[in-house]
Amino acid sequence: MVLRVSGRNARFQQWEALLHNRTKRQRRGEFLVQGVRPIAMAVEHGWQIRELLYNTSVALSGWARDLLEKVRAEKIAVSRELMHELGGKADDVPELLAVVALPEDDLCRIPTGPTMLTVVFDRPTSPGNIGTLVRSADAFGASGVIITGHAADVYDPKAVRASTGSLFALPVVRVPARQAVLSWGVDVRAGGIGMNVVGTDELGALDVADYDFRQPTLIVIGNETTGLSSGWREACDQVVRIPMSGAASSLNAATAATVVLYESARQRTAAARR
Repeated sequence: MVLRVSGRNARFQQWEALLHNRTKRQRRGEFLVQGVRPIAMAVEHGWQIRELLYNTSVALSGWARDLLEKVRAEKIAVSRELMHELGGKADDVPELLAVVALPEDDLCRIPTGPTMLTVVFDRPTSPGNIGTLVRSADAFGASGVIITGHAADVYDPKAVRASTGSLFALPVVRVPARQAVLSWGVDVRAGGIGMNVVGTDELGALDVADYDFRQPTLIVIGNETTGLSSGWREACDQVVRIPMSGAASSLNAATAATVVLYESARQRTAAARR
């Protein structure tokens, strides 16, 4: 028997809380995913789908029918009005939404090895910046992303949407403090991986193109307003800068990360072609 939800009952209020309440997401261990590509990527990469909500007022597409048939999850028929409220777009009503289990925040999820390229985003305040950085990290071959300190939530709907599904393709781990990452780095190095910690700052000693990103690297991106913390700066083996010639004094944090990741990918691709 299919469960049907057409009013703002307790079940609907739970879904609504997943969109707006970080504490409720964490307590329930799940989050609501909007959009065709993010849902498809979550399924493709084996994330645990707990519930699939579908719009009762439209003829579902082949994609939606296929997911409802193949994915092992509770299927719930939801009215058009409620799907619209949960969908996140004023001019669109989704045909499908997914409730997905949160993964464990364990640094063991981040792959290590001679080709590792991992990004640390320290204390980001914007969910959109988190999602954009995750998308760039995925696009340019990073092995994972670590979010440190008091930060915006990786599983905020704005972050999930901005990642355009890359959140599900790339390990993203939340860590309360810098020290945990540095301890993990000690273990990585003890395992024979010569990982360098590279910070980004407009006053860096080296242009980003002059650093050798072919080696195992942990790239550290600072807070959008205050930049690298003193603790991270001290932990860095090198601090690089992005040369700029215009009137702008600095780049958005996610944009700066994208530039550094592109340079990393450029160097690694060039080396592979030799």
